[in-house]
Amino acid sequence: MQPDMVLPGSGKRGRSSVGKREKQSARYKRPDGSKTNSSQPRLLPRHSIMHLLGPSLLLLEYLALSDSALWTFYHPKTIYAWDGACAWIPCNYRIPGKENILNHLTLYHNPYYNTTTKDFEGAILYSNQKAEEFPPYQERVQFLGNEKGNCTLYINPVKVSDSGQLGLRMMTVGPEKWMESIGLNVSEKAPPPHIQLPPEIQELQEVTVTCSLNFACFGYQIHLQWSLEEPAVNATTLAPKTPPTTHITLTTKTISSQSNLMFQPQWTHHGKNLTCQLWDPTKQHILSEKTVQLDVKHLPKLKIQVLPQEATVMEGASVTMECQVISSNPQYWRISWLKNGNLLPGTKNVLSLPEVTRDMSGKYQCEALNVLGTGKSEGVDLQVLHAPEPSRVQLSPSTVQEGNQVKLTCVSRANPPPTNYTWYYNGIEMPGRTNQNFQIPEALLRHAGRYSCLAENSLGLGQVGQEAELDVQYPPKEVTTVIQNPVPIREGDSVTLLCTYNSSNPRVTRYEWDTVGSRVLPAGLTIQNVAWDTGPVKCAACNQWCFWSPPVNLDVQYAPKDVRVLISPRTEIYSGHRVLLQCDFSSSRPADIHFFWKKNGVFLEEGKDLSFDSISPEDAGSYNCLVNNSIGQTESKAWAVQVLYAPRRLHVSVSPKDGVIEGGEAVLTCESDANPPISHYAWFDWNNQDLHHYNQMLRLNPVKVQQSGAYWCQGTNRLGRSQSPPSTLTVYYSAATISRRAALGVGFCLAVFLLAIWGVKLQRSWKRIQSQQRLQENSSGQSFFVRNIKARRTPQAEGPHSLGCYNPVMEDAVSYAALRFPRGETDSPRLGDAGTSEMQGLSPNRDDTVTYSVVQKSQLGDYENVTPSVLEDEGIHYSELVHFGAGERPLAQEGVEYVILKH
Repeated sequence: MQPDMVLPGSGKRGRSSVGKREKQSARYKRPDGSKTNSSQPRLLPRHSIMHLLGPSLLLLEYLALSDSALWTFYHPKTIYAWDGACAWIPCNYRIPGKENILNHLTLYHNPYYNTTTKDFEGAILYSNQKAEEFPPYQERVQFLGNEKGNCTLYINPVKVSDSGQLGLRMMTVGPEKWMESIGLNVSEKAPPPHIQLPPEIQELQEVTVTCSLNFACFGYQIHLQWSLEEPAVNATTLAPKTPPTTHITLTTKTISSQSNLMFQPQWTHHGKNLTCQLWDPTKQHILSEKTVQLDVKHLPKLKIQVLPQEATVMEGASVTMECQVISSNPQYWRISWLKNGNLLPGTKNVLSLPEVTRDMSGKYQCEALNVLGTGKSEGVDLQVLHAPEPSRVQLSPSTVQEGNQVKLTCVSRANPPPTNYTWYYNGIEMPGRTNQNFQIPEALLRHAGRYSCLAENSLGLGQVGQEAELDVQYPPKEVTTVIQNPVPIREGDSVTLLCTYNSSNPRVTRYEWDTVGSRVLPAGLTIQNVAWDTGPVKCAACNQWCFWSPPVNLDVQYAPKDVRVLISPRTEIYSGHRVLLQCDFSSSRPADIHFFWKKNGVFLEEGKDLSFDSISPEDAGSYNCLVNNSIGQTESKAWAVQVLYAPRRLHVSVSPKDGVIEGGEAVLTCESDANPPISHYAWFDWNNQDLHHYNQMLRLNPVKVQQSGAYWCQGTNRLGRSQSPPSTLTVYYSAATISRRAALGVGFCLAVFLLAIWGVKLQRSWKRIQSQQRLQENSSGQSFFVRNIKARRTPQAEGPHSLGCYNPVMEDAVSYAALRFPRGETDSPRLGDAGTSEMQGLSPNRDDTVTYSVVQKSQLGDYENVTPSVLEDEGIHYSELVHFGAGERPLAQEGVEYVILKH
């Protein structure tokens, strides 16, 4: 059996798992299939080579099978502490498998694997199952974790002998095991902290310096404090933004105590020692410390050494200045001199002035250059003593306005400064004036003149220099505006005004006026077309200042202005109400005025007011009022008076008015008088029937004759309703209609005439048939026959007893039928009867009752009035004529009746 493998290292531990390996080895079986308690895998018997390679092969097998189920630990690789302190070991773990729970935990000191017992051995510092066997360790070591992933340990106090490897042996209820190694380094004394400086430190640039120690324990309090050489540096000395504090970090990745110092280093900190001390606040002593030397980059720091030291000499003396470099990091490489900020020639560190003059007085500096820039020394003020130079007077302001303050200053270069002054006005000394300055509170004309002065110091008197001329100036005086026109001035006139003054210093250069619409002259003003409302006019004469004249009123006269009509009431005006019109205006000069009224441009009456007690629609119109005075007349804008009333005077106009021919267009317009206009129209016809048309115009297109008649309309506005009298619309027939109707009339008359003729014929035929029937009724039963005789165009004369018919339609085919009645016993021949051979040839022995006559149907149809009900053959037709009754037949008439037979 190979020993359990320990993978040292910080953070997440290695992936080789002893527990996993031991679990796999337990799964090996005997040849009979039963499990064995041996953790060693089954080897092939009697095979020495495989026996020797067995452990190595087993290890490879463990490594191959252990990747999917490893114990995972998170903790620092090594814990640092010192004797008497404590050790806080943050630790987390994860057991492979969801059901595994930590059961047994043992903490070893320098553990080792015993191949004989096949287990780990060593000094046991802590065990959660055998605490009674090692109580001394149990008092110092505490397990602060749990069975679900926390394996934090706490050792207080730690000793030097505790240094080494701590073995954390962990086992679950099942076969899972693990040995985790944690390093513990305990020194006899506290180790010094570590100071981390920024890569570069420059003066006056804020930097952060870090002091850290890889130790932290909740049971042992420490502080990290700072000092700059001696004594300890506090917040005031280093002037940090925030006071430095100690922060501890205790995680599975990092254990540390840290303090940050933020400050702006000065160039004087260069080369100084900065120390971080580990302070024990409980025992009040320093445990350890770390010191570093500050390398502060800065500009060259310079100082000037002057001989003589006071830098104050008499004119002609000798002066020496030396530029000393106090510090420069990095090294400087050039020195220059400046006087009053101006560069002097030369680059030496010593400036020699053998014979100084008063012009050499001033501020001297030296400067040096390095890679960071240029450093300058403080200035040295060189004073060269001499008597006052010729004095001059300075005026402030140089030009003074009368009444203003003016200040006079005596200027004279001297070292030491002058202590006494003498003033002169126009060459005469001014008593009592001994100061360098004096003021005139209100400059007057009498103060104008020449001023000079004399300065004196401890070295002697100066000289009177150039005089100063005090010029007291003032604006033009007694300015007035003069009207050049005769009075009165009318609106629209051209007015000329002049601006005059009495005196001025300096002279007048321009004039100003406070009116518009004018043309400025050198000393005057011309107002073209003066306005009626022109206000007072004033002018100003100007040099450096302007002075205004009193205002002058032009008193312009004009016709009445803003004439307007006022109406009451101001709301809508209804017919029959009272209305008042008033004529108003804003102004008139002169004030004597007269009022007039016009309606629609025609003069109406005179007076300011125009009253209507009961206004009517005829009073509506455009009203103007006129107001006049001696200057002119002004007319108001037209005021439209609208009188509201209900619709009236409605009538219908027809277009075209003389009538319209059917098919054309007729337009009926409802004309009315109404205010407001009619909003709704209605149309009615001669039957008072509503046409459901609501526009003002009624269009009939195409118009019909049936639409002829009277029409009337009805109009409505919001004040009432009215209707028009009827108007007649006449629609005439068109030529086509007249022709069509005339044709119909002629046709109708012809039809009536033909019907009348036909009726007469019918009547006659009826009478004949009735007569024949009566003859038949009176007949003695004698028979007769009909013979078809071809007709001729002119019939031959027949006997008096023959009846013949002429068919005019059939022309040559007209058939004549001769009806001969056999003479009976009672019959006697009458006069005019003519017998024929056919009649005479009849047999006298005929039947007295029935006589047959044969009528052969002609192929052409000879009988017009015979229409068979059915189709007949081309054969013979029989007709039986029965002589009804006996008796004497009436005598035939004198005329001959014709029977027309058509086939």
